[in-house]
Amino acid sequence: MSNKFAWIMSPKASWDDKKEFITTALESGIDYVLDTEDSENIRKVGNFKIISNDDDADIYLVGIDGEGDGTLELKDNLNESADLAKANEAKNSGKTVCAYIVITDKLHEQLAVTLGRVVDYIILVATDWTIIPLENIIADLQKENVNIIAAVKTADDAKVAMETLEVGTDGVIFEPQEFAQIKDIANLIDELSTESYELKDLTISNVEPVGSGDRVCIDTTTMMKPGEGMLIGSYSKAMFFIHSESLESEYVASRPFRVNAGPVQAYVMVPGNKTRYLSELETGDEVLIVDGDGKTKKSIVGRSKIEKRPLLLIEAEYEDMKIRSLVQNAETIRLVDENGEPISVSVLEPGMKVKGFIDDSARHFGMAIDEQIIEQ
Repeated sequence: MSNKFAWIMSPKASWDDKKEFITTALESGIDYVLDTEDSENIRKVGNFKIISNDDDADIYLVGIDGEGDGTLELKDNLNESADLAKANEAKNSGKTVCAYIVITDKLHEQLAVTLGRVVDYIILVATDWTIIPLENIIADLQKENVNIIAAVKTADDAKVAMETLEVGTDGVIFEPQEFAQIKDIANLIDELSTESYELKDLTISNVEPVGSGDRVCIDTTTMMKPGEGMLIGSYSKAMFFIHSESLESEYVASRPFRVNAGPVQAYVMVPGNKTRYLSELETGDEVLIVDGDGKTKKSIVGRSKIEKRPLLLIEAEYEDMKIRSLVQNAETIRLVDENGEPISVSVLEPGMKVKGFIDDSARHFGMAIDEQIIEQ
């Protein structure tokens, strides 16, 4: 699973109480708020995306009135729905649109599917999903370019919604009642958004200096632990596990926020099973930090530092595949050996095994595709 998210709906409370919940949500990484009354005050709290029926909302809301009861005008002919007309009008004017539907019967379910083919987001509210199965709507909209959001009350409800039919909803929305509820759902989002990569043992076949080139250091906003690093390489479908600079050295102090990644043309794995060129990375971009089990977490690039440095060619083999990549020629640059231990590139020799990732798919503009692409 990947790229799951959570929104909050402003609780029905005084502004002072509401502000505390919204602040906690922002601190927990939830920065989308559905609110039809206090948009101006919310923007003063932090940089939020506001979902409301105001024309200046970040996401224009259809299907909810000022009381937030989600009452929709239904007609036997769904194409005559006033909410569908409003959604089409908003989309045609260039707005990002979200529909809010309380599912109480089959007709609401059908309208949800119809609206889902028009809007960017659709919030589904139901008192009992066993009566109106969430699976039906997910299945009907799985090929549409719409984000499905389930209204939930607890982290357990959120987990069920986002794992339904394996694919699950794209996100959840909830009205916070207590601070622990916000933290629990935020933690669940982090857990479900984790991507994993199966790491293989690559056998070193050659190591040699090749001269100088422009090398990239990725400085992140995350303090990495020993055993963590990034997937980086000259081939988008075959990458080495480059260890972070989280270890002490007799030459330099540890910089646990940094991965000395490689030359500018190399690829780095980023969220969504995509790759980016190292030369493209800028402050604010997302990258993936990986551990020895192949589990990942997102991190933000704080700085990308490019300097001319001596380079080292590393060649390895996996089954009948040959893999080549370049790193800085320095003792402090480390890969990860077959036992999960960091190993300096300065001591690599043919026959040694190091961890890497082999992708079955080729890539086009950084996205995995079913196509033959030769990299050498």
